[in-house]
Amino acid sequence: MKTYIVNSVIISALLLTGCIRGNDHSSKDEHNHAGEDLIEEGNHTDEIHFSIEQATSVGLTVESVSHGDFQQVIKTSGQIQVAQGDETTIVATSSGIVSFANPSITEGEAVKAGEAVVTVSAKNIQDGDPAVKAKIEYENAEREFRRAEGLVKEQIISTKEFEQVRLRYETAKAIYGAQASNLTTNGVRVTSPISGYIKSRLVGQGEYVSVGQPIATITQNKRLQLRAEVSENYYKALKSINSANFKPAYDSTVYKLSDLNGRLLSFGKASGNTFYIPITFEFDNVGDIIPGSFAEVFLLSSTQSNIISVPTSSITEEQGLHFVYLQLDAEGYKKQEVTLGQSNGERVQILSGLKDGDMVVTNGVYQVKLSASSSVMPEGHTH
Repeated sequence: MKTYIVNSVIISALLLTGCIRGNDHSSKDEHNHAGEDLIEEGNHTDEIHFSIEQATSVGLTVESVSHGDFQQVIKTSGQIQVAQGDETTIVATSSGIVSFANPSITEGEAVKAGEAVVTVSAKNIQDGDPAVKAKIEYENAEREFRRAEGLVKEQIISTKEFEQVRLRYETAKAIYGAQASNLTTNGVRVTSPISGYIKSRLVGQGEYVSVGQPIATITQNKRLQLRAEVSENYYKALKSINSANFKPAYDSTVYKLSDLNGRLLSFGKASGNTFYIPITFEFDNVGDIIPGSFAEVFLLSSTQSNIISVPTSSITEEQGLHFVYLQLDAEGYKKQEVTLGQSNGERVQILSGLKDGDMVVTNGVYQVKLSASSSVMPEGHTH
């Protein structure tokens, strides 16, 4: 801008004083050269200088713009849930006081199959320890059964009486056997049947539990579900939906179901209590995805061709307008206003402002933007 103004003043002054005459060819040539310099300088007035060293230090990357395929998007919200069959509930196998193997165990803690989660003890309970009772009853029933075997052979007792003794023995054996393998001096160990993670603790340390009472829920977390809700206005479009991307509320990472072995399970109809239609996907949990968390969901449907799109990381916003930064040369950049279309969370459609071959900054955008406030022209262009 500085060079442009100085040259304009000089040229105007020369014209007014008559120093430049139409029949003076040498002066005319000088005037044309000055005009060319003026145009050349004007073309760089919006150029941002960002050195190669700066670009290298921030890991700046660019992408060449080209037309390609882009799937139509329905943006909505949803929740991540545990898939059916991937979790189980641990229940008390004996009545008594709960003592966790790790008193500070919390949700998300890893457990292995066969690992003791709690011990249930009834030593100080008024009715006595059920485990000890079961052992005594089993031992008594076994002795009575062995004696009855000899008596029935000598026909001292009837077959009916023997069967009653045998039944009592088998019952006592089953009850004791259910606890014997997990019986310790501190009580009955309750173990996890699967490897996974603690999803929820249902009782606290030192609480009393009865036989069959839930103690904790274990999830394998191998398969998860993404359940989204869509306005009934999109009902006809649901038939063409085949996949989705999602971004959890706790993370800026965009996950693609196509990369997670995802598949569409079902979509329903709006009920009388809501105007939203549920749609459910299932996928592998190969990342740090937390069941129960909410997510921004991008439902993907039919593919559009001949579309320009750029990574969402390329876009900046100022006062409601959107911009990208174009690389003009090795150290020159330019801010370019664009009109946005649909976004799939990873890329955004560009309706206007870009053309094939444009080099768009995809990483290091913020640093280039900051550089614009301190250097609007290359250093070599200032005087």
